[in-house]
Amino acid sequence: GQAARDDGGSAALIDQVLERLQSRLTPEQSPEAMAFVRQYYSHVAPEDLAERTPDDLYGAALSHWQFARSFAGGSAKLRVYNPRLDEHGWQSTHTVIEIVNEDMPFLVDSITMEVNRQGLTLHLIIHPVMKIRRDDEHHAIDLARHRGQAQGRYESLIHVEVDRRSDPAKLAELEAGLKRILGDVRAAVTDWQTMRLGVIDAAEQLRQSAPPVPAEDLAEDLAFLEWLADDNFTLLGLRDYDLVDDEGEDVLRVVQGSGLGILHSETSASPSTSSSSFASLPPVVRAQARDVRALILTKSNARSTVHRSGHLDYIGVKRFDRHGQVAGERRILGLFTSIAYHARAADIPLLRRKVAAIKQRAALLPGGHTAKALDATLEQYPRDELFQIEVGELFDTAMGILRLGERQRTRLFLRRDAFGRFTTCLVYVPRENYNTDVRARMQAMLTEALGGESSEFSVQFSESPLARVMIIVHARSGTAPVVDVPALERRLVRIARRWEDELREALLDACGEERGNSLYERYAAGFAPGYRDEHAPRLAVHDIELMESLDDPDSPAMSLYVPLEAAPGQLRFKLYRAGELSPLSLSLPMLEHMGVQVLEERPYEVSRADGQTLWLDDFGMRVPGAVELDIDRLRGRFQEAFLRTWRGDNDNDDFNRLVLLAGLDWRSVGVLRAYARYMKQAGFTFSQNYIQRTLVAQPVIAGQLVALFDARFDPQLAGDREAEQARLTQAILAALEAVSNLDEDRILRQYLAMIQATLRSNCFQRTA
Repeated sequence: GQAARDDGGSAALIDQVLERLQSRLTPEQSPEAMAFVRQYYSHVAPEDLAERTPDDLYGAALSHWQFARSFAGGSAKLRVYNPRLDEHGWQSTHTVIEIVNEDMPFLVDSITMEVNRQGLTLHLIIHPVMKIRRDDEHHAIDLARHRGQAQGRYESLIHVEVDRRSDPAKLAELEAGLKRILGDVRAAVTDWQTMRLGVIDAAEQLRQSAPPVPAEDLAEDLAFLEWLADDNFTLLGLRDYDLVDDEGEDVLRVVQGSGLGILHSETSASPSTSSSSFASLPPVVRAQARDVRALILTKSNARSTVHRSGHLDYIGVKRFDRHGQVAGERRILGLFTSIAYHARAADIPLLRRKVAAIKQRAALLPGGHTAKALDATLEQYPRDELFQIEVGELFDTAMGILRLGERQRTRLFLRRDAFGRFTTCLVYVPRENYNTDVRARMQAMLTEALGGESSEFSVQFSESPLARVMIIVHARSGTAPVVDVPALERRLVRIARRWEDELREALLDACGEERGNSLYERYAAGFAPGYRDEHAPRLAVHDIELMESLDDPDSPAMSLYVPLEAAPGQLRFKLYRAGELSPLSLSLPMLEHMGVQVLEERPYEVSRADGQTLWLDDFGMRVPGAVELDIDRLRGRFQEAFLRTWRGDNDNDDFNRLVLLAGLDWRSVGVLRAYARYMKQAGFTFSQNYIQRTLVAQPVIAGQLVALFDARFDPQLAGDREAEQARLTQAILAALEAVSNLDEDRILRQYLAMIQATLRSNCFQRTA
């Protein structure tokens, strides 16, 4: 029903366009224009027309019809512009491309490729093929109403809308790029039959002047060339070269006039023109030109501009003289067709021999599980690689893949192009470990390690638990670094490892195999992505150990720490709790009364395998004025004070700041708090808050006062108690001389006097 409504809506739009044509054109012009519009929009999806107004549809079609009325052929007619109402009579938010060309294959694919190459998004493409009859001046005189009409030729009218470009230079760049690729398409299509005959002729030349190779090898090469010519290879370019000795160096010299297809334009060069790509190869690689093997199968450095993206397939057919010496080469460029990628390897010449050789060398029991697995490995092997790889290297790689089997591990197989221009990396990764980020990091690492200037990738998923990533690294000119493949593989393993894998290893290292595995089963699936993104697995082991200590919501676990990256005075505090997240209204005042500024809070929920929910609150904090914190000395006192305050054993007030500032424990803070309460009962002038601020402002003296109290009453004190009290009293009096605020001086002297006046204390009675 929806489709019918859409079609009805688009039909109504076209009817409105036809009405405009009939009312705005003369009776002589309108019938032809109306027939054009019907064909122009006949195959456009209704949703592509729905957002456009009848006036703009009218303008786009009539503009293209006017542009197509005169067309000589022989090369594409093209314009790129931004339609404006005041200038062109219609408008669009996009840049518009209008093309008129003889109908031929590959046009739309190639245009789309060039648009994408220039970084533009394609918003609409209209591609009617119309039969148009033209007069001797190349003006359209008749438009066929149906394909059965005898006169005229088929022409492709292509309307493309892309991201708007206003810069004239960018518009010119887009137009030049499209003209270039349309020229390549025309050259390839025009010369296709001649190139096909050239492939057949190359095979015939091999028969007539056979190289000194075994007869069965030559027969397979000939069968492969015949297979290519039988519509299994999209021929795009062909050119002949002579192999000559130029001052002691082998040179491939262009045979003038031999170029066809996309190589046609270079045949105007002088007879002395040499192959630049061959000349740039290292001498040891150029020496392969004299090898008697008849065929060269590889990838070209050039990317295809016709039909589909990717580097062109390069097939070199050597030419031999009557002495069996290499005399030259016929270079064939193009793309293997879909048949070549989907047919059984056993049905394709060259591949069938490679497959048979591998099976024979493997000597597996026919029909057995391993033999079937090898068959599947070879059939699923990247087809481009299968064409290019040598049998010995293929055997080693195939058997390596076979041994990998269903094991969940990462493996790397490398193959260098015979000409040193690229390296193919086959990476097998456990599927559950694979994601786009892993692939991107692998690609970047391999490109850097192999000295590449660019790389491309493809990914294959199958029923196997392993994903296969093929990364092709294109080398910089003249670079081919020697690499340690096992070392590269170890780096890939590290990249591919999941956070959970590293957690298991960290738990095993820290807790032993039995307990480590038990903790892994309890916690591995329980950490949310946010936690994994911000915490290394080794740090998670510490968190797990603390969460294991939780038994009830009123007994939280804690961890005070300073990250390596922390600025001076900054630290973090983790609070672990079972059941539910601790309310900020409870934890935040407690932390602030302990003298820290809480900068942030990051809560994490952890779901344990037994169904228990745990919460981890990670606070980012700062100690104002602190430059360096002795975290190891302070950690225990801070955490004990926080826990005692949490449980209600310790008051939640600013006296607790002395834990960090003076290094006191919670009981010592309680002593100073008790004296302040006594002062209040005795009618001392100053308030509790002012007394707190005084001690916080003078933490050294506060610590000395506590030390004096301990010297008087701590039953564990060793040594001369009286001498220690005298020493501390003198130190306090000396420190008081530096206190400039008279009120603070009075409060601190009151503390000193009360401690000296105290006769006994139950502070050190710590048991029931």
